Amino acid sequence: MSKIRIGIIGCGGIANNKHFPALTFHKDLCEMVAFCDIVEERAVKAAKKFGAPGAKVYTDYNELLKDKSIEVIHVLTPNVMHSPITVAAFEAGKNVMCEKPMAHTTDAAQAMIDAWKKSGKKFTIGYQNRFRPEVLSLHEACAKEELGDIYFAKAHALRRRAVPTWGVFPDKSQQGGGPLIDIGTHALDITLWMMDNYKPVSVTGSVFYKLGNLEDGPEGNMFGPWDPKTFEVEDSAFGFIKMENGATIFLESSWALNVVESKEASTTLCGTKAGAEIKSGMSFPVNELIYNRAHHGMLVEEKNSAAGSISFFEGSASSPEMVEAKQWLEAIKNNTEPLVKPEQAFIVTKILDYIYKSAALGKEIIF
Repeated sequence: MSKIRIGIIGCGGIANNKHFPALTFHKDLCEMVAFCDIVEERAVKAAKKFGAPGAKVYTDYNELLKDKSIEVIHVLTPNVMHSPITVAAFEAGKNVMCEKPMAHTTDAAQAMIDAWKKSGKKFTIGYQNRFRPEVLSLHEACAKEELGDIYFAKAHALRRRAVPTWGVFPDKSQQGGGPLIDIGTHALDITLWMMDNYKPVSVTGSVFYKLGNLEDGPEGNMFGPWDPKTFEVEDSAFGFIKMENGATIFLESSWALNVVESKEASTTLCGTKAGAEIKSGMSFPVNELIYNRAHHGMLVEEKNSAAGSISFFEGSASSPEMVEAKQWLEAIKNNTEPLVKPEQAFIVTKILDYIYKSAALGKEIIF
């Protein structure tokens, strides 16, 4: 069977560190035949290293989309370009994998949903954290209602000192926001997916610009100092989300917060039968899944084994990005549904957008 022909739009960090290695690992299923970036040398370098023989290079994504032999587009650009490129790709008859977040605003995400539904093509968003072993395990437990009715949750995306200082991360005009839209989106996606609850009714948000513009910047940043003159996004954001069924979610996100425990792409769930917590991030060398419940009259905690898995080489088949890529490619090949559904990613974007709006207006936002 012929390989799936993929066109790449955006050849920066997320492309080189996640998508290119993952797609190369699954070269039996696909081949990257076109690369586009506004910086031509990035696209040229990517094509030489990862491209199929004769892979083409573009600086205008509209020109790439004219190639009718390309079946799938990976949109790997800064956030504000997700929507226009994805819409154009659907109009050109392509299937689309778009990096997280879906978009930087609700209106931009809605345009993507509308174009997708009109196209009849496949669409997914790059939430690779769903494919971590402990996340999949907890999701199965939730699906079997082992926690009971989950009525309170926390979505954790906190770093102690890890402000990204490269690329366009501090540029609000290209990213739409800071840690809330960058890492908060992963924590919220995991939490909503566990709860299987996508009906928010209100959001109250607080957004802080406390550290980014300090002249010297806070000490000890993992990625070194940043330029306070170009730091345009928030350094911390928090949201209080109420759902239609009465459940409540607290979302915390920060690139730099004075906390001892840094949890990222993590969640805490509280149900009527039991609770569960995933701990991942800077404070945890190994991801943890902990259940808490009553057992024969006593309160107990149960943890996943630390045995882990064996990787024969870097980029093993079991790593989240590899599993994500395989699942997406097989959805194209077998005409099945991808695990991350556009409707779910849309709600994540809408909640994040409303947290920003709530903070700006100083009041609760009703959906």
